[in-house]
Amino acid sequence: MKKIFLSAVVMLVSVAGYAQHAVGEVTLKPTVGLNIANVTKSDGADPRLGLAAGAELEYQLADIVSLSGGAIYSMQGVKGNFEGVDGTIKLDYINIPILVNVYVVKGLAVKVGVQPGFMVNDKVNLTAGGTSVEVGLEEAFESAGVPEKVNKFDLSIPVGLSYEFNNIVIDGRYNFGTTKIIKGEEGNNSVFQLTLGYKFRL
Repeated sequence: MKKIFLSAVVMLVSVAGYAQHAVGEVTLKPTVGLNIANVTKSDGADPRLGLAAGAELEYQLADIVSLSGGAIYSMQGVKGNFEGVDGTIKLDYINIPILVNVYVVKGLAVKVGVQPGFMVNDKVNLTAGGTSVEVGLEEAFESAGVPEKVNKFDLSIPVGLSYEFNNIVIDGRYNFGTTKIIKGEEGNNSVFQLTLGYKFRL
């Protein structure tokens, strides 16, 4: 029994001591992928599919722990029927994910952090009778007689997993929005993001 216990400890230590990259190493990861975005409290709405693209820097802090930060262009929003008119609310951000990455086994990392985001586009595309029109989100509210202010800042909590093989990284994460999109109204960003990246050692 003692030998079995010692063998198990050795195996755990060898796994826990595995470094995905050398301590102190810095890597750059360009990344591109797909967002499946929605807005909470938008009953009956459909997700908006959009682009996620950018780059992240990662610093190997310890054997199995790294810190990363980046800039991601993220197409978010929601699709649905608004007052009998089909449309898409386009909410595009530059997101700044700041993550702690824990490599639990070779190649596999669990990640969690914070993500400030800055809105760079807020448009409503409406289609009726074969005609499409696109206006700003606040302009759409004003024309409907319900002026509302759009929050240009967003804070999300990203959690996810990534798998790295030969410097190729598949990354899946969910971004929990904590900021109301419309000031004073219910509705936060809710985004599942799947990306493919490649790590370069700096």
